[in-house]
Amino acid sequence: MRRLIAHLDMDAFYASVELLRYPDLRGLPVVIGGGRDSRPRLMPDGSRRYAKLRDYAGRGVITTATYEARALGAHSGMGVMKAAQLAPDAILLPIDFDEYRKYSRLFKAAVRQIAPLVEDRGIDEIYIDLTDIPGAQDDAGRAVAQALKDAVREASGLSCSVGVTPNKLLSKICSDLEKPNGLTLLSHEDIPTRIWPLPAKKINGIGPKATEKLAALGIHTIGELAAADPAFLVAQFGKSYGAWMHEASHGRDDRPVVTYSEPKSISRETTFDRDLHAVRDRATLSGIFTELCIELAGDLARKGYAGKTIGIKLRFDDFKIVTRDLTLPAHTMDARTIRRAAGECLKRVDLSRRLRLLGVRAGTLAKLSDLVAPMSPYAHAEPAPAMVAQEPPSPYGLPLFDLPDEASS
Repeated sequence: MRRLIAHLDMDAFYASVELLRYPDLRGLPVVIGGGRDSRPRLMPDGSRRYAKLRDYAGRGVITTATYEARALGAHSGMGVMKAAQLAPDAILLPIDFDEYRKYSRLFKAAVRQIAPLVEDRGIDEIYIDLTDIPGAQDDAGRAVAQALKDAVREASGLSCSVGVTPNKLLSKICSDLEKPNGLTLLSHEDIPTRIWPLPAKKINGIGPKATEKLAALGIHTIGELAAADPAFLVAQFGKSYGAWMHEASHGRDDRPVVTYSEPKSISRETTFDRDLHAVRDRATLSGIFTELCIELAGDLARKGYAGKTIGIKLRFDDFKIVTRDLTLPAHTMDARTIRRAAGECLKRVDLSRRLRLLGVRAGTLAKLSDLVAPMSPYAHAEPAPAMVAQEPPSPYGLPLFDLPDEASS
């Protein structure tokens, strides 16, 4: 029996969800990545006024864009200001993760009704084992894959692209070949004609640095990588990675579809529109810090977990990243406890430079069902003093933007 693995990838997922909400934007270049200021405004006549890229000021990054915006050069990971130079008249919309998570649940539930062996790879993509689905062996999975696409459309109103091949590595590549609304089938015999002409970076796992090094070695395509001497790749990239490159370039991948895995951590973070200083922007940072802790606590509750290790992540204006962790005496999903623990982590960081990003993380997770009574280790402690002169001094002599307890209650 042939192994049939599908990779289903939603088409411009965030943007497509927004187009369901704002259908008048269909066919227009739309970019997702703005802040609250970019929310559409309802006019007295019932029409909407949308923010334009040309009016954006800040350092935000595009999360995704419609295919019309991509045709103008705007794409995910690009700075919004840079995109504004390429597509000044493109519409800018804010990110709404709650809405995207809702549609993610809808399309995944629809898929599982047809093919239950699903590996969740993120909010907008999944792997599906079609090997034992009735009828899949008759046409290499084409009819089942089309049924999945139809079910996703019916459940969510959105389109997706599917690649069906003998393994996860090839299916990931193929789901991107005929976007949007694509359906690509491929066997091992098709690798020389369909896969080898593609750029080496199309292999999931070959990132920008490896791509740059391969190019310096005269290797640009997957085919050129497949023709390289395995010993040469090992010498250049190390035993493990070099050997994997050789196998991947030949389309070999034995990884199973993993239907369930415990998360190692759950986090929330935000990148600021402008660099913020711990002293001069203390009030702004305090509000953001509190909100992140509250959102993290909500994520833990929704997913049924409590965390024992609380950590923070900071990225400074020189792009240096600093992390700090604190392990609590007991698991928690309490926002106030998370905020206090994150605040303790913050006291161990030199905050003299401006900040670009702030994040809060919960690790050492346990299922709530496995904990008799998850509670705050500070439950019996006296309330902390307000954030004034009584605040413990920073070891670096700087005020902290830690928060008073009442701010998170």
